[in-house]
Amino acid sequence: MRIALINPITRRTQGYHTIGSFIPQLGLQVLAQLVPAEHEVDIYDECFSTVSVSEHIAPRGYDLVGVTSYTSGATRAYEIAADCRKLGIQTIIGGPHASACPEEAAQHFDAVAIGECDELWPEIVGHAAAGELEKVYVGKLSDLEATGLGRAKQALQPRNGTYHVSAIQTSRGCPVGCEFCSVTNFNGAPIRRRRIADIVDEWNQTLRPFTFVVDDNFFGVGPRHAEWAKELLRAIARHGKKRLWFSQTTINMGDDPEGLKLAYRAGCRGMLVGFESLNEQSLQDYHKGINRNNLSRYKELIGGFNRAHIAVFGGFIIGSDQDTPETVAETALKAVKLGVDIVQLTNLTPLPGTKLFDRYKKEGRLFATDYPKDWERYTFTETVFYPKKMTACELDEAIYELRYAAAKQSWVFKRTLRTLLRTRSLTTALFVHGMNKGWKRLAKIQAPHDGRRFGSSPKPSARLEKIIDSFRMHLTPVR
Repeated sequence: MRIALINPITRRTQGYHTIGSFIPQLGLQVLAQLVPAEHEVDIYDECFSTVSVSEHIAPRGYDLVGVTSYTSGATRAYEIAADCRKLGIQTIIGGPHASACPEEAAQHFDAVAIGECDELWPEIVGHAAAGELEKVYVGKLSDLEATGLGRAKQALQPRNGTYHVSAIQTSRGCPVGCEFCSVTNFNGAPIRRRRIADIVDEWNQTLRPFTFVVDDNFFGVGPRHAEWAKELLRAIARHGKKRLWFSQTTINMGDDPEGLKLAYRAGCRGMLVGFESLNEQSLQDYHKGINRNNLSRYKELIGGFNRAHIAVFGGFIIGSDQDTPETVAETALKAVKLGVDIVQLTNLTPLPGTKLFDRYKKEGRLFATDYPKDWERYTFTETVFYPKKMTACELDEAIYELRYAAAKQSWVFKRTLRTLLRTRSLTTALFVHGMNKGWKRLAKIQAPHDGRRFGSSPKPSARLEKIIDSFRMHLTPVR
């Protein structure tokens, strides 16, 4: 049997899927690794180009099309399924959106895989080969160490493109349980680790010199989590091929000099930290206790990363019940003053399968509800609900000003130099340069679409000047 695995992409966010490097959709490579040897498998990733079923799938005689999709890609996923259905090709969908909305997904696909279905995947493939797919498969949170699951087929590249970096996962799950995040619902609260020997072995098989470690919470939230992470870092430093990499973690890692030193030695050059907000009440509303408890120490903890030669990629979400249009500029400015090397501001987005979605639906605050068409609007770049202290349009316009300033100002080199002075690491500064350069390129690509949407370019205002100041900021070395 021939199998095609597809990652569908929303068409509403020009540039957002390719702002720097093409990063693997690791789920496709993990499923490919689990396909029994008697079957053939290819992957397609629409971050490169839209996959035409008639041009790509039908001529190659695929018997099964599997799709994994986030919410923003669900609309496109259903289009792919409809085209496959016309040709009589079996289809199955899995991933966060299908797991949150299985009844909706079942209207479009022959089968729906709910939750983590790694253990079930070989069985599902067998059912498809026999023409006996079941309507629904329900997976479970596997013991990754006991089963050896989580390994990706690193050598397999998409038929419609080539990834620029590699991706690997060392653990699944996150205990923080943010109100807006679907990870805890999909992957569970306990952090489940893979075998360290398996990770190092796969690490040495990655194809690229730069790797994204896709863990949702690399360092964890307590001493036990931290000790395991440090054991892994020692193993990578001793036995792993030389790779530079970045991952995602919580702010508490900035308080562990030993862990940070080991991370840098193992090749880490940046960590994405979900700060989410600089407002204590917003952090409480988001159920982000670990940040709320450390809010007064943000600068100190960011300094901990920088002293260990590691850059901080700061993620901030705008749209909480405490936020106003001014919050965008204020957050950007404060983030730079705190020492964040790469600043990412996104719209608060209530994804199905999260507590936030359920609450806003109950309160009648969602207005982008023409499903499945409107799922393409759930991109983190457009407001799809009614904020409390501003209109949805006011929030979108404020973030438009941010992108406009990013596209127009000369700031990337200054931020690179600033990181070099603070981290004293050329490779870290180059990582930051590449990410900020990609962010600026994204802003340039998106700006014309924003302009058509809002009808004009932002006019000079105090808010816009604050944003411009944030891009111009150049701070002294960390002490």
